[in-house]
Amino acid sequence: MLSRCKFFNKMIDFRSDTFTRPGPGMLQAMLQAETGDDVFGEDPSINKLEAMMADYFGKAAALYCPSGTMSNQIAIKVHTLPGDEVVCSNLAHVYIYEGGGIAFNSGAQVHPVIGDRGMIRAAQVEAAINPDDVHKARTSLVCLENTSNRGGGCCYDWEEMVKIGDVCKQHGLSLHLDGARLFNALVATGQDPKTYGQLFDSISVCLNKGMGCPMGSVLMGSEAFIKSARRIRKKFGGGLRQAGYMAATGIYAMENNIARLAEDHLHAKQLAQALLEKSFVGHMLPVETNILIFEVTGDWTPQLFADYMKKEGVLVMAISTTQVRIVTHLDVTADMIATTCDIIAGMA
Repeated sequence: MLSRCKFFNKMIDFRSDTFTRPGPGMLQAMLQAETGDDVFGEDPSINKLEAMMADYFGKAAALYCPSGTMSNQIAIKVHTLPGDEVVCSNLAHVYIYEGGGIAFNSGAQVHPVIGDRGMIRAAQVEAAINPDDVHKARTSLVCLENTSNRGGGCCYDWEEMVKIGDVCKQHGLSLHLDGARLFNALVATGQDPKTYGQLFDSISVCLNKGMGCPMGSVLMGSEAFIKSARRIRKKFGGGLRQAGYMAATGIYAMENNIARLAEDHLHAKQLAQALLEKSFVGHMLPVETNILIFEVTGDWTPQLFADYMKKEGVLVMAISTTQVRIVTHLDVTADMIATTCDIIAGMA
C-alpha cells in the first residue's frame, strides 16, 4: 500500500456497503442484547426489531431474516403459485442476483421488462400482464427495487410507483418492494416511510448495507402475510434461535444510522466530481445516493482500473466489460474520500 493510504492502516474499500463492520456502539448493543428462542417467539430483541420496523413503515407485522435474498424469496413464494409469472426489471436483484431463486424456490417464471436504470413504468407493467388464457402463465406479482443497484443507486419516482400500484390493484396483482437500500432512498428524497407501507403489499429492507449491520433483513406485510412468511422461512431453513444478538444491531442502526446516510451520498458525489474530470471516464449514471457506476475508456478497462486502485490502497469493483462500481458507506471517512480523489486526480 502506498504512503497516501498508510494512515488508515487498511484498504479503503468501495466494493460494496456490505463490507461495513460494527462500530463500538453497535458492538455494545450486541453485548447487552436480551435473547431467547425466536422459533418459540421468545427473543425480546427480535420481537422489538420486528415491531419497530413494522411501525416505521406502517405495516401490521414483520419478520426478521438472515439476508435480503431470503426475505425477497420468501415474499415471492408467499405471493405466487408454481407456474405463475413475476414482472420485474431485467436488472432487478431478484432476477439476476438471487441464484435463480424465483424458479428454484417458487416454481415461477420471470417476465423481465427493460426500463430506465432498473426502473420500470406503469404502462410497461400493464403491457407485461398476461391475459386470462390457459396457454399463458398467470401473472400474479410485480417486484420493484428502490434504490436500484444496477441503476447506480437511483430512486424511483413516487408518482410512478403509485401508478404501478394502481395497475396492480386493477388486475389483482400483488406488489412487492425489494428495498435493500430503501433507507438511502428515503434520506435522498425525504419521502414518508409509512406511504410505502400503504402502497406495497410487502416490503423487504436490508440492515446489512448502508445501515451497517453484520447481517439481517426485515420483511413486512399484513399479519396473514407474515404468518405465511414465517412458515416459508422455516422451510427455507431460516428458523432462528437466539438471534437477538444480531437483531440488536438492527435496533441500534434504526436509532443511530439512518440520517447519517446523507454523508454517504455526499461522499459519492465528491468521488463522481473527481472522476468526471478525467478524460478516460465515459458515461456515468446519475449519482443520487451512495452508488457510482461509470464507464472507463481508452487504454483503461474496468479491471485495469480496479487493479491500479488496489495498488494505491483502494478497492473498487469491475462489474462488466465497460463499467466500474464504487459504493460509499459508513466505514469510509471524509479523509478517505479526499485521499481517493487525490489518487484519481493523479491518474492519466
